[in-house]
Amino acid sequence: MTDEKQLLSELRDGRLKEKAFGKLVAAYKQQLYWQIRRIVLDHDDADDVLQNAFIKIWKNIDSFREESSLYTWLYRVTTNEALSFMKQKRRQLTTRIEDERDSDYLLNSLHADPYFEGDEVQLKLQEAIALLPEKQRLVFNMRYFENIKYDDMEQILGTSTGALKASFHHAVKKIEDYFNTTD
Repeated sequence: MTDEKQLLSELRDGRLKEKAFGKLVAAYKQQLYWQIRRIVLDHDDADDVLQNAFIKIWKNIDSFREESSLYTWLYRVTTNEALSFMKQKRRQLTTRIEDERDSDYLLNSLHADPYFEGDEVQLKLQEAIALLPEKQRLVFNMRYFENIKYDDMEQILGTSTGALKASFHHAVKKIEDYFNTTD
């Protein structure tokens, strides 16, 4: 991974900014793509959201105050962009039934995705995750797939560590219940 301090210095130097941004994209693109993909599930949507997130990062990199690590800030921008995308998708659905409609959309996206490469167990796990409420789904994905520390999640999501741990616990329980009832 690129040294964050050096990269930030280059990003703030007008002569080096474009090249440094290329380094940033190369260093973080894959991790950020998978974070988005776990939220929106669809490959094409994830690509669009990632592109929008990098545009937002480019426009706002000069305002990054270094109160967190660069990666944490990138993750926050990316997560917020994915959540905004999902809210926009939800608004497009007519006569929405709260969480049922969200999970239906996510399950349909998962089953229709030609890029999904998981086996039957992976598909079942993704189905269980899609049925979780949004916050539990985010926390579970960050902790389980990315192994992000609760302190970093606290900065990304703006929620206390206690609430994050509770969300993760509830998510794990619901996923276990899903596996036990669908066998």
